[in-house]
Amino acid sequence: MEEVDTITIRLTRDQAFVLSDWLYQVMFKSDDLAGIIRDRAVWSPVYAISGTLDKTLSELFMPDYGARLEAAKARLRGDLYGGDSEPTSPDEGD
Repeated sequence: MEEVDTITIRLTRDQAFVLSDWLYQVMFKSDDLAGIIRDRAVWSPVYAISGTLDKTLSELFMPDYGARLEAAKARLRGDLYGGDSEPTSPDEGD
């Protein structure tokens, strides 16, 4: 079998949790994965990342999922912008 070169990506738990939720929304709720990711080759790493997050995050199965997700988002916004009342995307601040 051919040796495969791999890359490790490190995320904080909050980053992983928020990314997992976003991927779920895009992949399974919007039915627009093909519209967002036009090159089907990109689907392979997206599915790999999503599957890894699903297997790793216990938060996905907790009854207070929504509250935990909002708290994680607020912490990430605070880390990124110095407060969670700042823009949610880089373009919104222009």
